Amino acid sequence: MFDAIVVGARCAGSPTAMLLARAGHRVLLVERGERGTDTLSTHVIHQPGVAALARWGLLDRVRATGCPPLDRVLYRVADIRLEGSGDGVDGQRAGYAPRRRLLDPVLSDAAAEAGVEVRHRCSVTELLREDSGRVCGVRLRQGGREFTERAHLVIGADGMRSTVAELSGARETQRTPRLTCAYYAYWEGVPSLLELYERPGGWVASVPTNDGATLVLAYLPQSRYNEVRTDADAAYTEQIRATAPTLHERLRDGRRVEQLRGTGHQENFFRQASGPGWALVGDAGHHKDSITARGITDAFLQAESLAGHIAGLLDERPRLDEALDAWARHRDEAMAEGYQAALSAARLETHPKRLSLLRAVASEPELTSTYFDVFAGVKPPTALYTPRLLARL
Repeated sequence: MFDAIVVGARCAGSPTAMLLARAGHRVLLVERGERGTDTLSTHVIHQPGVAALARWGLLDRVRATGCPPLDRVLYRVADIRLEGSGDGVDGQRAGYAPRRRLLDPVLSDAAAEAGVEVRHRCSVTELLREDSGRVCGVRLRQGGREFTERAHLVIGADGMRSTVAELSGARETQRTPRLTCAYYAYWEGVPSLLELYERPGGWVASVPTNDGATLVLAYLPQSRYNEVRTDADAAYTEQIRATAPTLHERLRDGRRVEQLRGTGHQENFFRQASGPGWALVGDAGHHKDSITARGITDAFLQAESLAGHIAGLLDERPRLDEALDAWARHRDEAMAEGYQAALSAARLETHPKRLSLLRAVASEPELTSTYFDVFAGVKPPTALYTPRLLARL
């Protein structure tokens, strides 16, 4: 009998399992994939996520993978150029963008070191329930055999298409139609800051990652998905040329490595966060367009919040249920602003009023720093609206 079974050993599941084990709980962590596999990702860990890694004692391990610090950002839209860095949080001013084949094992290994039982290539096929309907465990398939494990709580951290969410009957509490399709590739010989380029109908980002490679992403309107997917390479190249011409020129001197990857299925939703004997964390419970690259950071913060709410209560049902309800409310409140920010960016619209705001920001160095803190989720958008800026507007 486990205190908790966590399904999914990536950016939400492994930290959740690790933190619960560090609090003294017996935890099973299962992952259907193999250790150290890649997955679709923007890779970026913003400063709040970096601060979480530091709190957990894992930041040096992530740095040791060789991913460079993202300590300066370039943002270009229309005639506006912002370059600089934010103030950060808890002394962490740089972001990082490790390859997922390197980051995810750091997290699952840390869970194992905390005492978590970790099983890869292990899939959930069913949720076990008591006569009352309360979830009390899982049926698993591994290596051709099926077996059951029981726990006080089953936590789904298995991504946007969560099996736990489906089997638990978690309802959607909010949904917004898809807004973008996104394609990306890795490039060698293209030195880069964290660079962001925007125009009506387009968004492009370049992100330095491991092994001297640069991840270059192009976002296009969801309305073009059926057209784009017929020749994704051409659409990807043209979007970079039209949105980020200077970056496009630099790519001529580089070399694309690995295949082009992409998706037109960037769902935007909140699901019910918990129920009797189960909870959802990370993309399993809340997913948004990746254009603001908040997914990994949000997963870390959700994991820390969930573990903080329920640690020490897993064998006390009434108190556990109260804690899960409190966690659900906190998740919805904490993620609401980032959700709206992602939707706003993903509409790929450039409004005159927003350009006026950005021009005012560009004229004030301290506001440029604040803007990058807002982008990273360190500060709320209202932090930009100083009396001096309002006077200029």
